[in-house]
Amino acid sequence: MSKKKKEVSNTLTTAFGIPVGNDLNSQTAGERGPVLMQDVHLLEKLGHFDRERIPERVVHAKGAGAGGYFEVTADVTQYTKAKFLSEIGKRTEVFVRFSTVGGEKGSADAARDPRGFAVKFYTEKGNYDMTGNNTPVFFIRDPLKFPDFIHTQKRNPGTNLKDPDMFWDFLSLTPESIHQVTILFSDRGTPATYRNMNGYSSHTFKWYNDKGDYFWVQYHFKTDQGIKNLTREEATRISGENPDHATQDLYDAIERGDYPSWTLEMQILTPEQAKDFQWDIFDITKVWPHGEVPPIKIGKLVLNRNPVNYFAEVEQAAFSPGNLVPGIAASPDKMLQARLFSYHDTHIHRLGPNYHLIPVNAPKYAPENSYQRDGFMRVDANGGNGPNYWPNSLGGPAPDPTTGEPPFEVAGKAGRHPYTHPNDDFVQAGNLYRNVMTDQDRENLVGNIADHLSGAQKRIQLRQTAVFYKADPDYGRRVAEGLGLDIKEIERLAGMSQEERAKSTQE
Repeated sequence: MSKKKKEVSNTLTTAFGIPVGNDLNSQTAGERGPVLMQDVHLLEKLGHFDRERIPERVVHAKGAGAGGYFEVTADVTQYTKAKFLSEIGKRTEVFVRFSTVGGEKGSADAARDPRGFAVKFYTEKGNYDMTGNNTPVFFIRDPLKFPDFIHTQKRNPGTNLKDPDMFWDFLSLTPESIHQVTILFSDRGTPATYRNMNGYSSHTFKWYNDKGDYFWVQYHFKTDQGIKNLTREEATRISGENPDHATQDLYDAIERGDYPSWTLEMQILTPEQAKDFQWDIFDITKVWPHGEVPPIKIGKLVLNRNPVNYFAEVEQAAFSPGNLVPGIAASPDKMLQARLFSYHDTHIHRLGPNYHLIPVNAPKYAPENSYQRDGFMRVDANGGNGPNYWPNSLGGPAPDPTTGEPPFEVAGKAGRHPYTHPNDDFVQAGNLYRNVMTDQDRENLVGNIADHLSGAQKRIQLRQTAVFYKADPDYGRRVAEGLGLDIKEIERLAGMSQEERAKSTQE
């Protein structure tokens, strides 16, 4: 039976390839109507239009993306057997999506918000996704708090307005957030463009080599364009003039051949080094100080291709930290452990159970070879007539035990354990304020906080300012002055435990 070739034509058709004779006038009973039910082209067009909007992402709804490549520049085979990192000069195709976090799809690119920095590597061993942010830390370290945290960053359920009381009430009762809050309300909280910001894994991951040795690692994508940020006033102006300024900047830069790039630096610890490390390496609210764990440069990320269609590539792009190729594995980080489930789960809700078949998500160089079958939008051969179960004796795909990761020890009683690491939540935030920021940085930070926190109730202002004071007394005093608060009251609250502060500042 001969196969017919598709005709090359510019004729408008229905979704099923049937030529359309008229796309300006509906079929009606006479010139004045009514419209006829038999106008299948009209019904198809309206039906599809009614369903054009898929659910937006719960977080990271507003975003931009581009394609490009990652090139290895250093030998890291002693640390990982990941195939795409196996030799200097090797290039791997990538797709990257940048985003804000809390805002809706129509929100401004210049909002004070962390920025998502997600990279999909199309490797010969399957897709590897790094789902990072432009900050090396996060607000919370336990996933049980995540839905509550995100609710406070969204809209008040009664007024449908952004609510400083919700925002600061939660943060002031969650002191572990102080490090990220300090970064967020510095000028780094409003990057000038997506090209002028870094990207971080934030989480710790495990690399392992061919010998079965493993290492704990963190990723740092350092922008080659240089860090540039907006002041509060600049961000407000740009949000009004062009709320899509960062989206446009990325597209225009690539269109004119000014391809943005990032240098990938890795922080690497052996298990022995990790045991004696003063910071909890699985706590996402903490960094590994560069003086203690110097980063090493291992590669270059370059973006040189704009999407042909935004919806097809950027809106439908789905990243999951659970997409880990041989040589890279997860760590016991509690937030990461929950994200291994949550990202994939939300993609199934938003895009359907076969979202991995959407071209931007499909493994380009290692096609799916599994026993998953059926479901909405199963648009490939669905496994044909092969077996849909394992084990089988019919020649179906079999597991490869050589791809497994080396084990590491875990121990302890099952239960809901409070965080007990000896280093508190205020040291690194205080070090950032004292030792990293310039005088101008500190002035902008305090001004940004006072401007936003002034919209919250006074009792919440007091509680949050006491948290700033615990990070650094000068930090707390200057915020108190900006809000007109009694510094003696701030000092009193700062001397209390978290529970005592909460009780003392209840309505």
